[in-house]
Amino acid sequence: MASLHQSDSRTPDLKVLEPSPVDEWPPECNNGNDNDNDNDKQKRIDDYFPSQERPQLARSATALGLSNHGAPYYLVRAHRYSSYIFTAFLTAHITNTSILPLTTSSSASKYLLLTRPYYQSWPIAEPLIIIAPLAVHLASGIALRLHRRRVLLKNLGAETRKDRKTIAWPKLSGTSALGYLAVPLVLGHVAVNRILPWVVDGGSSQIALDWVGHGLSVGPAWYKIAGRVAYAALVGTMGFHVVWGWAQWLGYKPDQVQGVQTAEGVKSAKRRWWGVNGVSIAVVAVWLAGGSVVMRGGRVAGWVGRHYDDLLKRVPFLEAYV
Repeated sequence: MASLHQSDSRTPDLKVLEPSPVDEWPPECNNGNDNDNDNDKQKRIDDYFPSQERPQLARSATALGLSNHGAPYYLVRAHRYSSYIFTAFLTAHITNTSILPLTTSSSASKYLLLTRPYYQSWPIAEPLIIIAPLAVHLASGIALRLHRRRVLLKNLGAETRKDRKTIAWPKLSGTSALGYLAVPLVLGHVAVNRILPWVVDGGSSQIALDWVGHGLSVGPAWYKIAGRVAYAALVGTMGFHVVWGWAQWLGYKPDQVQGVQTAEGVKSAKRRWWGVNGVSIAVVAVWLAGGSVVMRGGRVAGWVGRHYDDLLKRVPFLEAYV
């Protein structure tokens, strides 16, 4: 067999052709007199390649001191900074309702009064410290998820409703899933401890920690069990959601390890996974331990207990058991 490098007499020899010269600029840019100065040549170039003018709205926003970042930029920051405010309140709340009752031998009810004046005495303090951060955090999280969905559909060219149905939503992280699971539990907590006293008494100034133990000591067995399971679920979902959320903000999540595909990166990611879960378990354990101390208080006697009974009578399925 003839060598591949040996030329065949039946085929013409291949010649190496030099590339023909190509103008550096399009002909429109070169029209004019060779004696034109640099300014004239630059003008012709600018006319051929017009600059992309910013929209009037963007220029106005810059003039007002706002940046040209898109909506996701602000949604991420709203999601992040709203968690800062609520974490401060949650830390004080857990300290007063769980840590102090767990570490002291005296009545736990008085510790609830330590922080209550800061967010209930001023009419707009509670909405600013608790309600608004929670609402912003939840709304911005949903908006970010919808934005990722819209970008995914656009990138995949889904134009019809049928096309959109065939494309799965972006994967929901474990932290986000815990947050969504905590929403109905938090609403139930607010309904029992804030809305019910507000409807009956016009406020919750007469509600102390022993309200929890009293409320879980009446009613049928299934209600007592359901109440304790709901409390444990609230503490568990919130504890893990908050700790994993802060791991995200601090860059300590396992998937934030540099070079996670390497052997050392895999080991570091595993250490972070165990570390974040360990902190989450510790927070939930302390929170539940303090809550169990409060729940063991049982039914309250005297006029305070009668007042609690009047509140519980407003709950339809508990009226017959109070």
